[in-house]
Amino acid sequence: MMRAWENRRDTVVFDEPLYAYYLSSTGLDHPGRDEVIASQPTSWRAVVTALADDPLPAGVTIAYAKHMTHHILPDVDLGTFAPFRHAFLIRDPRSLLASYARVRSAPTLSDLGLRQQAGLFEEFGGPVIDSADLLAAPEAALRALCTALGVPFDASMLSWPAGPRASDGVWAPHWYDSVWRSTGFVPVTPGPPPALDPALEPLLEQCLPYYEKLRKTRIKINIPNVSGLPRGAIHCCSSSTSATAT
Repeated sequence: MMRAWENRRDTVVFDEPLYAYYLSSTGLDHPGRDEVIASQPTSWRAVVTALADDPLPAGVTIAYAKHMTHHILPDVDLGTFAPFRHAFLIRDPRSLLASYARVRSAPTLSDLGLRQQAGLFEEFGGPVIDSADLLAAPEAALRALCTALGVPFDASMLSWPAGPRASDGVWAPHWYDSVWRSTGFVPVTPGPPPALDPALEPLLEQCLPYYEKLRKTRIKINIPNVSGLPRGAIHCCSSSTSATAT
């Protein structure tokens, strides 16, 4: 999703601006931890203030911040997020867990952000997009999202050049292999759900109620019943995210 917004001429993007704060506060050992902490402010107040108050580049009218919802720890004053518009990208927890476990083998519910995402939705509301719908019908999904956020749709959101971007966080080499190879939204190939380590099945059961609660509120997309495409049913990195736009 961040690639889609960054490809607009009127938009600047911020990649997980609370990641350094999260790692510094929790002491967790993520890939590239020291580099991440050195690359960003470790104060959540400094981050939110910059997102709200820093001037936008010339010609830019939209600031898009991609947040991993688990980065928003309990000591963050959610009231400081009230001026932003919020959107929520959700992903089937089985696919989410299978993807996340390739980098960190023993995730917890707090690592995945679904519980925090549901709480943020209760706090702020905002459009919810299921990543399966986005992949199956990207133009329809993005048009609906833009309408819900009150910004014009731009066809440049549908494709982008492959490779890294200057806006990518320093953690990108550890997490963004598929992002760097992407040039657009690719429908999910029909088939069985991804295999999951049996040890993660209890965590999947914890995740499902939060996902289903958010999924009930998602924007309904008219998905063409094209042979080879699933009807209804990922992306935007490795977890569920919340995006803010000014």
